[in-house]
Parts: sequence; C-alpha cells; structure tokens
Amino acid sequence: MTSHLPIEPNILYFGTPVVLISTTNEDSTPNLAPISSAFWLGWRAMLGLGARSQTATNLLRTGQCVLNLPSSAQAPAVDRLALTTGSNPVPPRKRDRGYRHVADKFSHAGLTPIPSETVAPPRVAECPVAMEAVLESVHPFAQDDETQRGGVLGLEVRVQRVFVHNDIRTPGTTDHIDPDAWHPLIMSFQKFYGLGPQVHPSTLASIPERLYRSPDIARAAR
Repeated sequence: MTSHLPIEPNILYFGTPVVLISTTNEDSTPNLAPISSAFWLGWRAMLGLGARSQTATNLLRTGQCVLNLPSSAQAPAVDRLALTTGSNPVPPRKRDRGYRHVADKFSHAGLTPIPSETVAPPRVAECPVAMEAVLESVHPFAQDDETQRGGVLGLEVRVQRVFVHNDIRTPGTTDHIDPDAWHPLIMSFQKFYGLGPQVHPSTLASIPERLYRSPDIARAAR
C-alpha cells in the first residue's frame, strides 16, 4: 500500500468544471469571465471569486449572472479569455500576472451572446448548458486572517432558468441530461481536461432524480 506524504501545494484545484460567467458592466455591455471555483446544491450554486474582479463587482451591483458551461471541445475559446480582464485599469495584482484589459470578451473568445429570459446578462450560444441566476447571499472568505480578509468572496446564486443543447438531453425526456453525451470542460491544477467514459455503475443512480427536486424549481417557474 502506498503511504501518504505531507506536501504543501500552492493551489488545491483537484478538478472542477469550468464556468463562463456573463455579467453586465456599468455601461450595459456584457462581461464574460472563466472561473473554476463553483459547485451546485439543488438549483443553487456557490461561486468563488476575487472580490475586486469585474465579475464580482458586476454581480454584487446587479445581482444577476448567467453560468455558461463549456464542453471540453470549447477549451480553445475559454483559453482565449485567460489573462484578460474587464477591469480598466487592470488591477496591480492581475497586471503583475500578465493580465490585460479586453472590453469585448465575447468577440475576443469567438463566442456569441444571445438574450436571456430572466436576467440582463446574455447567455453564450455555443455553451451546451446555460443557467440564468440571481445573487442570494455573500460569504466573505478568510475573515479570520487580516492578510486575506476582503480578498475572496463566496457568492451564492439561485438558478432561475436552465437551457441546454438538445444533443445532451436524454431522448424522450424534458428534465434529464444524458451524462454520456455531456462532456464538461474540467480544470485541474491550471490544465484543461475532459471526462472519460463511465468507470463504474453508481448505487446512487438507483435513487430517482425527482427525489432531489429543489423547491427553487417551482419558485423559478413563477
């Protein structure tokens, strides 16, 4: 048996889905930014963002966003957004890391904005999944450490609409994603990956998905 060894990795990105977050700037133009600090519970998502980022600024101001999920085939488009920021001037911390200001993120990435139904920011037409969402609460990180306090936020958003490309929907259903057809883009330690084939049946799959149905779904339909 292999034993554990203590290490001190600089980051703990063991593998999370990439999300392209679209928000609205103060001048009503759209901003688009990739993140990989996100997870879902029901129809809620927790997003980890730098407090001074343009995305966080926009989301805190407007309370609206779209969570666009790219497929693994769209890694080149996502990568074109790397080291770009909607903030002008570029914050010193980002400038030191090589970031530059780009005003039209959609054109820069080669992606197409399309109107949303319930929020102002546009959806990304090419992304197989797009979720319109509103901000529900803000959770500052590292409040116990004065050197980190105020730098990172956990933003809880509630999903109001879910849109998917038809080719990832389970045939004959209106509420199921086919996991064999859906190939999300994964970020692991600053590198892009896709999902491989299913490795083992899951006992959890014996539980009908409807039993996890969130009250937020009924709320979103109003």
